Amino acid sequence: MNQGVFVGGGGKGYGEKQYLLNNYANRHGLIAGATGTGKTVTLQILAEEFSAAGVPVFLADVKGDLAGLSRAGQATGKHHAAFAERNATIGFDDFSYAAFPTVFWDIFGVQGHPVRTTIAEMGPLLLSRLLELSDAQEGVLNIAFRLSDEDGLPLLDLKDLRALLTSVGENAKALSLRYGNVSTASVGAIQRRLLVLENEGGAQLFGEPALDLADLMRHDAQGRGQVNILAADVLMKAPRLYATFLLWLLSELFEELPEVGNPDKPKLVFFFDEAHLLFDGAPKALIDKVEQVARLIRSKGVGVYFVTQAPDDIPDDILGQLGNRVQHALRAFTARDRKALKLAAETYRPNPAFDTEEAIRTVGTGEAVTSMLQVKGIPGIVERTLIRPPASRLGPVTPQERAETIAASPLAGRYEAHVDRQSAYEMLKARASAAASEADAEADQPREHSRARRYQPSAPGSRKSSRYSAPGSIGEALGQAVLKELSGTTGKRLVRGILGGLFRAR
Repeated sequence: MNQGVFVGGGGKGYGEKQYLLNNYANRHGLIAGATGTGKTVTLQILAEEFSAAGVPVFLADVKGDLAGLSRAGQATGKHHAAFAERNATIGFDDFSYAAFPTVFWDIFGVQGHPVRTTIAEMGPLLLSRLLELSDAQEGVLNIAFRLSDEDGLPLLDLKDLRALLTSVGENAKALSLRYGNVSTASVGAIQRRLLVLENEGGAQLFGEPALDLADLMRHDAQGRGQVNILAADVLMKAPRLYATFLLWLLSELFEELPEVGNPDKPKLVFFFDEAHLLFDGAPKALIDKVEQVARLIRSKGVGVYFVTQAPDDIPDDILGQLGNRVQHALRAFTARDRKALKLAAETYRPNPAFDTEEAIRTVGTGEAVTSMLQVKGIPGIVERTLIRPPASRLGPVTPQERAETIAASPLAGRYEAHVDRQSAYEMLKARASAAASEADAEADQPREHSRARRYQPSAPGSRKSSRYSAPGSIGEALGQAVLKELSGTTGKRLVRGILGGLFRAR
């Protein structure tokens, strides 16, 4: 184990042990191959080896087969004889069956502990990708997030975002002057996409308690790394939700973990199964973000391994970051297949003992063409490698066994109960209620009439009587003429001139 992760036997007669060095395991990797060629078993044995080396692992279980990591294989199993023969071939003398410390996770909270994040943590870029928004709609969503920050409106779940978008739509005119055009049509389109997401079960992803990344990086009493398995068989029915969630998790690791430089072994290894779903139809901004994360997250001690069918599923800029490679068989039935095969062969350091392209085409199930980083990060010469057998169970677990593992988990009860604290929905609802109450109070108050001074005739001889002119007098006629003139155009100009002069004098 000090040498690294034991992958299998290569060279002549498969007698040369092939290792993935621990100190280069954070340089990322690729596991590729056609359906049925053994990618899942390779992923399983890598997870076992990393866990045994004290490295926590996160992986998605697309078919349910990887749950067997929680149970030890058995000498009475149907594969035992084949495993024993393979171990003898590759010289794996200290092989023994074992289970590994496993924690099950499930966005829907059925096959594992619920895993949640908040709308605010997901952010507008990934949320726009998840909802398949246009540029204009993404702009409105960014305005909503900006408003949330400025007005202190926490966005935790979907109802918070819906309430905020409703407020944005109602105040679209004022917000347009402040942030740019806010179209109510765009607001309505986002609301419809949120409804679709909720119908797909995506609403359960958002809320609290949110996932604490430290809970993914635990160790058991023997110092083995925790194997975190995300149940993805149901999640895969919403592929955009699956890919966006895994990318969010990867981004959170990048943002939250401290720099560690070049560690002796990774702090976490992250397997991204069905990786093509991440890049299918993805905008350039998102691909650039993935490339940035892949390039920089290794300094955080995280190794990322993409699992897919063909190397050309991965953009070239990202493929160039993947130093450790396990290539299972590719079938060249179509022109695209032949192109993918040629591309895969060209990315390896040649071995004079065999033709790489031919080897990739002809390797059998459980066999692969491998290339691991060597000392100083130099790519190793490509080898035909017979993959070692798994020590844990090969295949799924029963519902009862899964339930027992969940109940015995150190995280049991931490995430099961949903918490709904005060956030944007409650705050906006309270503001609306207060505004409605104030409007009702104003409507109930009687209108206050102007208090006109009632005319009272003055006593004869009083000083006050001299201020008024008798009806029909010359003073009254003159006053009426002056008022008439002031109400005309000339009078208005005169008043404006006087007031303007007074204000200018100030």
